[in-house]
Amino acid sequence: MRQLLLQYLKLFLLLGLGAVTAEHVLKHDVLASLGTLPLDGHFSFHDLSAAAMDFGNLSSFPPVAVLHPGSVADIATTVRHVFLMGEHSALTVAARGHGHSLYGQSQAAGGIVIRMESLRSVKMQVHPGASPYVDASGGELWINVLNKTLKYGLAPKSWTDYLHLTVGGTLSNAGVSGQTFRHGPQISNVNELEIVTGRGDIVTCSPEQNSDLFRAALGGLGQFGIITRARIALEPAPQMVRWIRVLYLDFMSFTEDQEMLISAEKTFDYIEGFVIINRTGILNNWRSSFNPQDPERASRFETDRKVLFCLEMTKNFNPEEADIMEQEVHALLSQLRYTPASLFHTDVTYIEFLDRVHSSEMKLRAKGLWEVPHPWLNLIIPRSTIHTFAEQVFGKILEDNNNGPILLYPVKKSRWDNRTSVVIPDEEVFYLVGFLSSAIGPHSIEHTLNLNNQIIEFSNKASIGVKQYLPNYTTEPEWKAHYGARWDAFQQRKNTYDPLAILAPGQKIFQKKPASLPLSSLQYLL
Repeated sequence: MRQLLLQYLKLFLLLGLGAVTAEHVLKHDVLASLGTLPLDGHFSFHDLSAAAMDFGNLSSFPPVAVLHPGSVADIATTVRHVFLMGEHSALTVAARGHGHSLYGQSQAAGGIVIRMESLRSVKMQVHPGASPYVDASGGELWINVLNKTLKYGLAPKSWTDYLHLTVGGTLSNAGVSGQTFRHGPQISNVNELEIVTGRGDIVTCSPEQNSDLFRAALGGLGQFGIITRARIALEPAPQMVRWIRVLYLDFMSFTEDQEMLISAEKTFDYIEGFVIINRTGILNNWRSSFNPQDPERASRFETDRKVLFCLEMTKNFNPEEADIMEQEVHALLSQLRYTPASLFHTDVTYIEFLDRVHSSEMKLRAKGLWEVPHPWLNLIIPRSTIHTFAEQVFGKILEDNNNGPILLYPVKKSRWDNRTSVVIPDEEVFYLVGFLSSAIGPHSIEHTLNLNNQIIEFSNKASIGVKQYLPNYTTEPEWKAHYGARWDAFQQRKNTYDPLAILAPGQKIFQKKPASLPLSSLQYLL
């Protein structure tokens, strides 16, 4: 203690001589105080570069410390410590899962990053029964949740396309994929959450208990608390999947067939669509590793269409049900208007299908093409304007696939809880559209971001009614426009659960603006 006081006195004297600033003194105090917190885990104060990077590879904001929590109590202790520092402190806290944010949302410039994956040591518990569920840490990867629940013949109902993301990370956004039309997003399949609020309180919440915080945190972009545990609904897991892809030559048939399928009582288990901009005339990637239904007709399939549309579907089955599956698939396909020669399919295990993107990741990593900038743009578009959007964007703005897939598929509003923090259109059917670009080459980032801006500008001028999924805004007016009539409620929830705006600073929704600290106030450091 004597040594610490001497350090402060030295800093105080240097401050008076102008050798250091008040910020230096405060930073020194912050690091010293964090080091004295009673924790099961530990802090890192050096080699923080990984916490200043993410999947987007477009932003880098180094923190001053990284917390490796050994327990949920460590997270609560840290957040409460920052909260008690009061309004004069500029310190913020960001929960980082697997680092798959795109524009620095999981970073904390000059703040504390919590490495949520350190909580994976917390035991995952599966509860089979009439209403099965699993309790998983907020830092657990979905692929590990799947592997654990499959041991009981069970699996979560709704997924993202990529499973190497954390539970807390996807639930803070929504969690969407081709099952969303049936089960809703992942946030519609959660029974209970454990959350550390911006005051450092550990709160258990559900639709019946602390329900406002429960709904605020789901899709809340980390603004109201850090999700440290989630109780996730399960269902019986199939063993196999019939995985199908077909092509359409016109957008009208493509969208009408998708909308018919998501509304049918008996339908596929997964439905997604892709846009293929065929400037080169090469149509191989869309069916890689698939087998044609009719090899002879497929070999003769040619088209000069510059824009095509791929419909991807699956039917789950167990081996003893293969004949029934074949009949159901045949009946469903007979109702669709795809190009017959383009029917391709393959049978894979359930986990192989769900973890399909990771297989592609391994191939891209081997080529050095994974850890590149990813200037993605994810949009939610009402059904009533999707055709206007597609005509302009796919017909005129985009000239190629821009080094990445373009997703486009419909979901149903009735499968979403509009009391959560996610903003969706006020129509029963709306589309998820994702431009998942990889920026390869010296000018690719600028080019892709320019295309993204053109798409957004057109959407605004044409009154498309677009909302961003995984939103990226930098000013309060933009965020107000995003939330619209729900902004006041969103802001009130922030004032309730994180009044000092400590959490998730990388989202750039609420910026912590500490009051100026006069020289006389430095006496509290001593």
